[in-house]
Amino acid sequence: MLRADFSRREVVDTRLMPWEASPLAGVDRKPLDRIGGEVARATSIVRYAAGSHFDAHEHPLGEEFLVLLGTFSDEWGDYRAGTYVRNPPGSSHRPFSRDGCEIFVKLRQFVPDDRKRILIDTRRTAWLPGLVPGLSVLPLHQHGVESVALVRWAPGTRFKAHSHWGGEEILVLDGVFSDEYGDYPTGTWLRNPHRSMHTPFSEQGCLIWVKVGHLESLPEGS
Repeated sequence: MLRADFSRREVVDTRLMPWEASPLAGVDRKPLDRIGGEVARATSIVRYAAGSHFDAHEHPLGEEFLVLLGTFSDEWGDYRAGTYVRNPPGSSHRPFSRDGCEIFVKLRQFVPDDRKRILIDTRRTAWLPGLVPGLSVLPLHQHGVESVALVRWAPGTRFKAHSHWGGEEILVLDGVFSDEYGDYPTGTWLRNPHRSMHTPFSEQGCLIWVKVGHLESLPEGS
């Protein structure tokens, strides 16, 4: 179990974390939260060395990932940095990387009726205006109460105080994201619990991956 109390606020600077070896040579990871053993409900950053691969496997409760660096691949295609993928419950693949890559990945966190595969190259997809000036949004997924997006903050952008029904999870991809509790540079992972409140802003600008609505209760099978 790692950061398994979803009622707690968590802030982790992933740049300071050591890499941990996985069961397969050349594949290392930085675990962010985990419930279970080697088969687990898990959120991690995973690094594939050039030429490494993972054995063919199934995802009974789904897999979601964002490619951070390099190109991640499987028998269905190549996914370069900036690609967002959701492989639904029951899907399977044999992942590898020819030249090496890093991905942010969430395992076993789908609700049973979330069955759609999603593949988005975020570097080729149009952004939408956000709710306040200086904010741009690239929607990635919406199902039930859960919503996933990339959000770009122009320098000096401020958002109003608000509460997160179902919680909020953030990975800072570039720049510095801030709120009244602190500053969160590139590589910071945050998890704000159900009904938490804050007033976010960015003085220098930033890009974040954000998921909301999914932390009120743990998924079935966790």
